[in-house]
Amino acid sequence: MTVTIRDVARAAGVSITTVSRALNGGDDVGEETRQRVLEVAKKLNYRPSHVARSLVLQKSRNIGLLVSDFNRGGHHFMYDVLVGVHDKLAEYGYDVTLVSTNTARQQLISYVDFCRERSLEGVVVMGIRLDDPYVEEVVESTLPSVVIDLPLLSRHCGYVMTDNVNGVRYAIRHLVNTGRQHIGFINGYSHAAVSIERLRGFEAAMRAYGMAYSRDSILHADFTIEGGAKALADLLSRHPETDAVFFASDLMAIGGIQHCKACGIRIPDDLAIIGFDNIELGRFVTPSLTTVAQPRYEMGSDAAEMLVRMLQEDEQPSGTLLPPELIVRESA
Repeated sequence: MTVTIRDVARAAGVSITTVSRALNGGDDVGEETRQRVLEVAKKLNYRPSHVARSLVLQKSRNIGLLVSDFNRGGHHFMYDVLVGVHDKLAEYGYDVTLVSTNTARQQLISYVDFCRERSLEGVVVMGIRLDDPYVEEVVESTLPSVVIDLPLLSRHCGYVMTDNVNGVRYAIRHLVNTGRQHIGFINGYSHAAVSIERLRGFEAAMRAYGMAYSRDSILHADFTIEGGAKALADLLSRHPETDAVFFASDLMAIGGIQHCKACGIRIPDDLAIIGFDNIELGRFVTPSLTTVAQPRYEMGSDAAEMLVRMLQEDEQPSGTLLPPELIVRESA
């Protein structure tokens, strides 16, 4: 039968409270009593309850992975990040709780209350946008948090993201080096931090390589296959001379490939296409997708590592930029 704290207290001749304080390092227990309790616990092979210990220490060892708009189609990107978070936290003995929210719910319950209800000791945050209510709360909260893909930095909040600006530069440089003259850009949500960074990278790269572009050759979509297809149709109707398109996500780029197939546009002969993310699906479409790879597993792992150091060592959070990589395949 499982040995309980009551059994230890009975065998040591002390109260349950004294056992709890002795096992958890309380300074109001005499050394002789502490040693007796420890010896009895060892003799009885007592294993403290994880839940009970967390209540005593006011530390749950439970980390939240908070995802905003979980059903918005980001699962292709999110899975590797989640695995990276889980693997790193498991090394340190933390549990991971996946929780979802959205803009409407954020208006009803504060970030701190949302996390406190779930006894979260710290949080890795994904998917929030610059116009979400939680953005300001995450920065101002004393709850240790690390945000993925949004550069928020404060005393209790750090971030991890890919170097989006250079990632776009790699893509544009490749298109220029392969002779493309009229490059369009299909970006994601205008309120997403990554969209702002990728637009900045696109404009900087086009200027750096002496490429002309107009504002109406830059369109915004919704990071989905359908959104990418619709945006490409719109772009080509405005600028039929376009011979290359950079998409701010692989899903949108795959939508662009589908549109080209339906319209008889040859890839890459008539139109080169590059995506961003390097999701698995990109290798299996025809033609296979050239893309800017994000180190998704490392994003999750590094975010978890930063959070653990904040929790265990009171380390100051920081902003981490991870290097992207251009993966050249058939579409460009």
